[in-house]
Amino acid sequence: MRIHGACHCGNISFQLDWPDGAAIPARRCGCGFCRKHGGVWTASPAGRLEVTLRDPQRVSHYRFGTRTADFHICSDCGAAPLVTSEIGGRLRAVVSVNAFETPGLPLGDAADVSFDGESEAERLARRARNWIPDVRFV
Repeated sequence: MRIHGACHCGNISFQLDWPDGAAIPARRCGCGFCRKHGGVWTASPAGRLEVTLRDPQRVSHYRFGTRTADFHICSDCGAAPLVTSEIGGRLRAVVSVNAFETPGLPLGDAADVSFDGESEAERLARRARNWIPDVRFV
């Protein structure tokens, strides 16, 4: 299944190839940044993500905490439709379900999650297992 998503103004857009028939889990992150921005994320280790930046100069990146993930934020509309993390030389990502534009997706209720107490190694290992492993910017 192909899922289209974008920031509010469309400067950052993506196409996510999701495994057919697979439910789309949504996770509401409990960190301060995500709480303040309504961050609800999803990923599949069987997914593939293609990201298009209409104007790359209008995209900023924010890192905090362990500084191992980049929130891609549109400088025009302020939305953050994806987060990437480079792990072992491979770029991985999660996407915001709030940025989805494809109607009728099988989204469940968002589960509250907290990653407090994870070491940096544990965090990177979890991302390597669960995040989208095939990420391409075009």
